[in-house]
Amino acid sequence: MNKQQEHLNNLSEIRSIMERSCRFISLSGLSGVFAGIFALVGALIAFWYFDYEIYIPNYYDHIFTEQGNIKIVFLEFLFINASCVLLLSIGFSIFFTTRKAKQKGLPVWDSTAKRLVINLLIPLVTGGIFCLILLFHKEVYLLAPATLIFYGLALLNASKYTLKDIRYLGLSEIILGLAASVFVGYGLVFWVVGFGLLHIIYGALVYYKYDR
Repeated sequence: MNKQQEHLNNLSEIRSIMERSCRFISLSGLSGVFAGIFALVGALIAFWYFDYEIYIPNYYDHIFTEQGNIKIVFLEFLFINASCVLLLSIGFSIFFTTRKAKQKGLPVWDSTAKRLVINLLIPLVTGGIFCLILLFHKEVYLLAPATLIFYGLALLNASKYTLKDIRYLGLSEIILGLAASVFVGYGLVFWVVGFGLLHIIYGALVYYKYDR
């Protein structure tokens, strides 16, 4: 009986080693929670900026001049708001991930982490360039769907190198992005759900499942 238990323990250890070698398992659920909180704050600021009316969304006067050009002040607001949310989310993600890795005695930056980042960045950078093209063509209403879809594709692409739970978050973001492409006037609402609420729910579930 003891020998059988020893074999089971050995198999469990081998499985753990193999998992660490091919998957980055140091992602912290708290990273998702804080990313969602920052996204909600950014969205609330955007609601205030646009004087958003939930039943009759109208952004035109805030985005375009009388000649139909995109206002510089809108681009400045968009850049500052998005940059603050992104930098805070990345900063807290690095902090919580590093802390979790140290607690588990795992490397923070290894070949698996590099593959994760590369596979995450390819769709994200592509999506960022695509969003700039949309701005160039003044298709502002498609920014929300595009960001959600490309972000979902990035999570889906990176999911094979980290916790499998992130795959479901990616699929949810893609579905929301497709819905937002139909209801284009409610982009901010879809942003709140996709980048805010879904991140908080995902982060809480991951924290409960892996971090406690």
